[in-house]
Amino acid sequence: MELLEKVQLEIERYISRLKMEQHVNGSWRYCFEAGPVTDAYMMILLSTLNSPYKEELIPLLGQRLLNKQAASGAWKQYDDDEGHLSSTIEAYTGLLLSGYSDLHDDHMKLAETFILRNGGVENAHISTKFMLALNQLYPWPAIYPIPLFLLHIPRFIPFSFYRWSSYIRTHFAPILILCYRKFSLRKPSAPGITHLFVTRKFRRLDKKGRWLHLFLKRWPANPISKAAIKKAERYMLQNIVQDGTLSSYASATFFMIYALLSLGYQHDSPVIQHAIKGLTSFGYRLNDEVHIQNSPSTVWDTALICHSLQEAGLTTEDPAIQNAAQYLLALRQRDLKEGGGSNLVHLAGGWGFSDCSTAIPDVDDTQAVLRALSRFADDQLDYREAWRTGVNWLLGMQNDDGGWAAFEKNSIPSMTRPFRIQNFADTAVDPSAADVTGRTLEFMGSHLKLTTTHLRVQDSVHWLIKNQKKDGSWYGRWGISFIYGTWAAVTGMRAVGMSADHPIIRQAIDWLLKIRQLDGGWGESCKSDIHKRYIPTSYSTVVHTAWALDTLIAVHDQPTDEINKGLANLMEWNRQKSKRSSYPTGAGLPGHFYIHYHSYPLIWPLLTLSHYMKKYKGYCI
Repeated sequence: MELLEKVQLEIERYISRLKMEQHVNGSWRYCFEAGPVTDAYMMILLSTLNSPYKEELIPLLGQRLLNKQAASGAWKQYDDDEGHLSSTIEAYTGLLLSGYSDLHDDHMKLAETFILRNGGVENAHISTKFMLALNQLYPWPAIYPIPLFLLHIPRFIPFSFYRWSSYIRTHFAPILILCYRKFSLRKPSAPGITHLFVTRKFRRLDKKGRWLHLFLKRWPANPISKAAIKKAERYMLQNIVQDGTLSSYASATFFMIYALLSLGYQHDSPVIQHAIKGLTSFGYRLNDEVHIQNSPSTVWDTALICHSLQEAGLTTEDPAIQNAAQYLLALRQRDLKEGGGSNLVHLAGGWGFSDCSTAIPDVDDTQAVLRALSRFADDQLDYREAWRTGVNWLLGMQNDDGGWAAFEKNSIPSMTRPFRIQNFADTAVDPSAADVTGRTLEFMGSHLKLTTTHLRVQDSVHWLIKNQKKDGSWYGRWGISFIYGTWAAVTGMRAVGMSADHPIIRQAIDWLLKIRQLDGGWGESCKSDIHKRYIPTSYSTVVHTAWALDTLIAVHDQPTDEINKGLANLMEWNRQKSKRSSYPTGAGLPGHFYIHYHSYPLIWPLLTLSHYMKKYKGYCI
């Protein structure tokens, strides 16, 4: 059987499966799977509040944590991780405080040994210490204080709370309240974790922290702080979305619940109960376990799949495409929203990441949805209007430097300097990124038919050229990592007409071929995201191989041996589940949050196979 025939059969297999897995409302819902943090937080919260959901959920969440524990006793963020200290502490605490495990259980003793061997709780990430402090397991004085007065600073001042990225604002509104009030919540019968501290000093601080907590609860707040707390409370309440969560983030919703409790809301308050119900709706059932997704990726998955199926040959007349398009159209954000780096009010026209993300449109999701709807915009009025406002919103988000970021426009990196907080710079600001810029540029070329003669395109291309690494690659912020960024940059520049022989393109292709694995594919470790340099995995992954091949297809007019061999491998590897298809290729927080999109082993191979078929179907292969 010729390769082209095999490719066509594989495309048809993908189409059949995706059609079968589409939901009645037109969406595709795959798991947005990350580490143990959300599962652990949920177990603690349900147990501490004695929620009626605990009897059903805690056994399923606990089973998931046990299934993910490594033989060393640690929990990992990715396969080639030696063990992640903060994740292990979070999982251990969730299992212990929920009552699912006893500290004398073998798996808990293994985890304890790993934690102590790696420096104990003292060496954990600041976010882990914050979670422990909320449950009176870590001394609040050790948490870096965030001053409340930032809420009073006008928007035109760089350090203002309102100039941070939307992600940080959503999380830090409750954090500001909790840090000021030194609030913690713990059942009297809950066990402690002082045995996980390495130094006696911290064990003593844990006891002192409890006394300080009781003292501060009685300390009166000054008028300025009271006003700031009210602003933070109002910000939270205004950004609660339809399902009851805070901006559709589980992590922010956990903090919001604790913050509301610290302000005097009762456990059975409607807003808290609605939030807990929203969190339970983020649960994704995987066989005998449940995972609490940090933010369901429904819009992102549906948009990418809808576009990929159209690239594979389905027309707008196909019911699967029509239903998906109607679903996406209904989620366009129409209201006046606060947004952009200047935080000016402007007409929303973008799309968010999940179906409940009604207040945080982002560039990547918007261009993904516009791709999916582009073929509808020519002849249907409602789609045409959505297309017009969506494109205007997207183009309006271009930064002055020529690039695009995920959420904000013209974010200011210097605003993070006064805050000595781990990973603060990775989330507080939202600078131009090669992956977002490249994908937006590809959309502009493929769907708006813009070329390098257009001023916006020129600015974007210049930004990419300026930010190419010396080895020819680009770093991708929201995927792993240099393969992702390079794929987005090259396919973007090719779509707007940059020659395949341009030195910038040639250097990128030379780099891709240089890092090709011995098995004929491509694979990149999440460690690249931490060290900001390319680090390979010991095996190729399905998603990285698809991205690399799609890059090569965009450049070569005829199929090469590398492309053909890689494609044959891709089809073989993706026919059975393995670590090749489950390795995390989505990036959230460098070193601490990585995502296995269960949709990705379907989306990106299908797109790559379809592009191969379109470009090379005239060749006898």
